[in-house]
Amino acid sequence: MGRMSRRAFTLAALSTLASAPTVGTAASATDPEPGAAAADPGRGTSATDPVPVPARPTGPAPGRLPRASAEMRGVWIATVVNRDWPSRPGLPASTQRKELIAHLDRAVRDRLNTVILQVRPTADALWPSPYEPWSECLTGTQGRDPGWDPLGTAVKEAHARGLELHAWCNPYRIANHTDPARLAASHPARRHPDWVVPYGGRLYYNPGLPAVRAFVQQAMLDAVARYPVDAVHFDDYFYPYPVAGQTFDDDEAYDRYGGAFSSRAAWRRDNTDQLVRETAAGIERVRPGTRFGISPFGVWRNASTDPRGSDTRAGVETYDDLYADTRKWVRNHWIDYIVPQLYWHIGYAAADYARLVAWWAEVAEGTRTHLYVGEALYRAGAAGQPAAWQDPAELSRHLTLAARYPRVRGHVFFAARDLAADPAGAMARVVADHYREPATPPR
Repeated sequence: MGRMSRRAFTLAALSTLASAPTVGTAASATDPEPGAAAADPGRGTSATDPVPVPARPTGPAPGRLPRASAEMRGVWIATVVNRDWPSRPGLPASTQRKELIAHLDRAVRDRLNTVILQVRPTADALWPSPYEPWSECLTGTQGRDPGWDPLGTAVKEAHARGLELHAWCNPYRIANHTDPARLAASHPARRHPDWVVPYGGRLYYNPGLPAVRAFVQQAMLDAVARYPVDAVHFDDYFYPYPVAGQTFDDDEAYDRYGGAFSSRAAWRRDNTDQLVRETAAGIERVRPGTRFGISPFGVWRNASTDPRGSDTRAGVETYDDLYADTRKWVRNHWIDYIVPQLYWHIGYAAADYARLVAWWAEVAEGTRTHLYVGEALYRAGAAGQPAAWQDPAELSRHLTLAARYPRVRGHVFFAARDLAADPAGAMARVVADHYREPATPPR
């Protein structure tokens, strides 16, 4: 598909976010790929699960409230299609390292405390993995040794600067094309073609195969075993975002493994649940104390679909379209933290940032799962964005609003390239208004 910016992907993918014709588009994911489609009609809600009452703010709305000394202040560094780093493939190792260090130093200057580095973008690796080839984002050729250890260096240099390093992995994406011959000869997808499903112009591992789930966990946990990463991080891609007119072909896997389930959708959600639970257990087994966090699309379900859902009109619902029951993961404390991608402005009709912060705060209430908010720094000042995003104060207002909810323990910004450029001065405004003093990450 070529190199496409995250914003271009997002705008194309979310053209159908709102099902109502009067509603505009919105943003989606931490990584350039999402799509949107109508939700699965086979959905229901439990009569015994009460409808949540929105969390109430704990203080007056005006002004900035004091925050706890421990809060998440994070930034994503995306490597897929060289979105943030390296700036282009094939740079000398010394230049790649210099660029990486510059991103870490920028995070320190803005008084952030966490970097979330994408280390497994397309079923390949940014470390010398015995399971998967070197990532093509480094050299331009998948499988070619870049001559250094990016993840090992990132962990060491981040920790030297007082930053946490979270290893960001995409579990199932193989390639942003459909030609297996373009993969490295050693790629597991070439050795196991029965694991692969082409869909929407891309290749994916089939989440319905137990062998696939076991393999991707093994590949990801290798990084945890080798390096003292502070957390493992998933983004919003489990089953792929729906593509109109196309079907994700998992018939054979469903026939073999789905007999105990009431529907294919229920079986798919269970597959995703198993991945989450097993990954959490594996992390604890390999390196106790390492955390596990997930950054899903910001809408679990619309209230029109499920009374437990949010007051939104999103065309994508993670429960029904990505087969990811993100609400359950929080309520059951299967993950240590969640970072819903609330990439909309305050007052956006289809997905109001203010309403979604309140909804997620209510979901996290009474749980041990930390709630952080994913922020669309990349939208601030960008051409084609609504008027709200042309105002440098929009992001600062997000933090002011979220500070009214004790369950919100911090924010993560997409993404590093935008942190460095900050064309509208939105991040500078956030730092001036909210990050005047350093803070440690919550534990």
